[in-house]
Amino acid sequence: MFNLTPLVRNLIIVNVVVFLLQNLMPVGSDRCIEFQYSPGLTGLISLWPIGSCAFAPYQFFTYMFAHGGFGHIFFNMLALASFAPILEHYWGEKKFLTFYVITGMGAGILYAVVNYFMGTGGGSMLGASGAIYGILMAFGMVFPNLEIMLLFPPIPLKAKYMVFVMGFLTYAMDRSGSVAHLAHFGGALVAFVLISIWRSQGR
Repeated sequence: MFNLTPLVRNLIIVNVVVFLLQNLMPVGSDRCIEFQYSPGLTGLISLWPIGSCAFAPYQFFTYMFAHGGFGHIFFNMLALASFAPILEHYWGEKKFLTFYVITGMGAGILYAVVNYFMGTGGGSMLGASGAIYGILMAFGMVFPNLEIMLLFPPIPLKAKYMVFVMGFLTYAMDRSGSVAHLAHFGGALVAFVLISIWRSQGR
């Protein structure tokens, strides 16, 4: 645990730097009042509803490097440091980076498209959770019988069951209803499809 590989270390650094910049650059022009647009860097790089005045296509990439608070970034980076290094060792830097970006963007696209067609609108979405749940799904598929010691509760669990347990715990502990569970599901779904494609290609 925490034997950080080069790419995972760099991803953590980028996320932390962006988080610090979010807090240092909170001021900007409020140009989208109807969606309670957050001005400054956070408002620019978060993922806003498709068709809203705050939406920009680049946000499908940038949203996964922004976070809403210390607890948000802490637990995402804890999961990244815990499960991603072994995948980077196994796949190599290039393939792992490809996987991380595809699952993160895929989660954002699925979230935005479903909300667009359902007409739910709403505010912004941000955080690395889509890519993180992609990593959890990948870990469970690549190392299904590897036992992981959970922290909450502290019991051993095979990796192939871990993603479902963590998904349930995240849902159960969401008292405010502010967690984008669809993005979590999207990241896991994209990871499942991507790894299945790689396996069918003998990769």
